[in-house]
Amino acid sequence: MENWVLRKIEKKDNQSIAQLIRTVFDELDIPKVGTAYADPCLDLMFEEYTKPKSAYFVVENNGKIIGGAGLAPLENEAETICELQKFFFLPEARGLGVGSRMMGICMQAAKDFGFEKCYLETMPFMHDAQKLYKKFGFEYICAPMGSTGHDSCPVWMLKDLH
Repeated sequence: MENWVLRKIEKKDNQSIAQLIRTVFDELDIPKVGTAYADPCLDLMFEEYTKPKSAYFVVENNGKIIGGAGLAPLENEAETICELQKFFFLPEARGLGVGSRMMGICMQAAKDFGFEKCYLETMPFMHDAQKLYKKFGFEYICAPMGSTGHDSCPVWMLKDLH
């Protein structure tokens, strides 16, 4: 992981991270409606994650953003619950432990913000992602939580942060 930098998103990253997320959606043939692809904030990630109790982190290699993940309060849920959001990596960043490092940073940020639980939604065929989520203590739940607007994501998971 030489020349790799994990850092908070900056305004100059907006276009790169939006393009990265769209590229991964195309690569994995993830539905574009009812998912993060259709989020109105996708092109304004820096602005979106400067809101209270929110953070987004990017992974950069030799000046190129190759992954990102963030968290924010889960809309229409208890204020003690956050959501892991937009956890995506280009193929060149997968299988190298970058996702684990990013997950550790996100979970620490969630605890630092005072959240007690972390929620996420994913796709059934994203097996490697689910393996990582389970490794970090996320467990499957039977129904969606909050109001994410992602009705095309039928896998829901929750982690106790204590």
